[in-house]
Amino acid sequence: MRNDQRRSFLKAAAGGVLVLKPETVFGSQANSAVEVGLVGSGGRGNWIAPFFPEFTGARIVALADVVKAHLDSTREKFKVGASRAYYGPDAFKELANSRLDAVAIETPPYYHPEHARAAVEAGKHTFVAKPIAVDVPGCKHFIETGKLAASKNLSFWVDFQSRAMPVFQECAARIHRGDLGKPVLGQVFYYAGRPSPDKGTPGMDPGQRRVLNFYMDRVFGGDIIVEQNIHVIDMANWYLQGHPLRACGTGGRTDWTGTPYGGSDAYDHFVITFWYPNDVEVSFSSHQLTRHFSDLCVRCFGIKGAADTHYGGLVRITGENAWNGTEKDDTFRQGAINNVKTFIDSIKNGKPVNNAEVSAESNLTAILGRMTAYRKQPVTWDEMMRSTERLEAKVTLRW
Repeated sequence: MRNDQRRSFLKAAAGGVLVLKPETVFGSQANSAVEVGLVGSGGRGNWIAPFFPEFTGARIVALADVVKAHLDSTREKFKVGASRAYYGPDAFKELANSRLDAVAIETPPYYHPEHARAAVEAGKHTFVAKPIAVDVPGCKHFIETGKLAASKNLSFWVDFQSRAMPVFQECAARIHRGDLGKPVLGQVFYYAGRPSPDKGTPGMDPGQRRVLNFYMDRVFGGDIIVEQNIHVIDMANWYLQGHPLRACGTGGRTDWTGTPYGGSDAYDHFVITFWYPNDVEVSFSSHQLTRHFSDLCVRCFGIKGAADTHYGGLVRITGENAWNGTEKDDTFRQGAINNVKTFIDSIKNGKPVNNAEVSAESNLTAILGRMTAYRKQPVTWDEMMRSTERLEAKVTLRW
């Protein structure tokens, strides 16, 4: 990617916010409840959807899913009428083209480019869980959808929690103004246990089983470096105001035979070096081996000091320009709440927000890391961007 293209990712403010010019709010007056449709009524969808009515006054008026049991239970939870609960492989399109103001997408990442495009083409404001895609073509497609949303004066918002928290925004601003001096070295890691045991049951359709276990599926989730490690990778890009130029590393998968985690195919560890512009080297590692040492951390070092920041924990700068941000931060929940509020407020106020490009840049950085680990050889950013490989799920979406 050319430097001018890279800079276009960074036009946003410290939090990655691109505010578009005010226009008339689509389908809703500023003093009325925004009507939201939820695509994906699994665990994540059911976790985040209540934030819309609780913190913004928005209403969940429609649902879409390919798992009937999820759809039925979520319909009862939000008191959605049967005619507004769409089921099957085209349910997301039916929801997007129904009467509502906005669409929240909480499906496996594999489907995010397609589901987001359908929502924007239908003229709906769109809220999307990270990551936004699992391959390079998907990321490019998502960027184009973001541009389409901008041309229609629609909000198009990706849920990166750290960027939505004031303490991380302040830390990023201090790094950018030079409190550390010139950044020289970064340390980034995401250490955790397996996300969940196998959610399949005896006799379950294999495709449904994969969808339910998408966190640990290479295609549906993009592997753990894309599906989950992107949180800290996004923070590294944010602090360093760009993306790496190349990467080299490896990774692998332990034998989980005989455990509740034996049915998946994603890696459970990565060890990668990223080289950013201006000779900044960043060591990255991740694992999902044990919960006995769990932490999401991004550190940045310069000759004047160091930033030591943890997702949900300590955030501080030590050195010449010492700053104690916080000892503990509710990033996971409060960051999501803040993003929901930003999204709905933008609709009510007629001031669309759009962070598609900066979100895609972080997603592509995670894909660069995955690519070098899979190949076990160095990969440049430009080489990665030329990739036309599309991950294919090959499942039937009706159960």
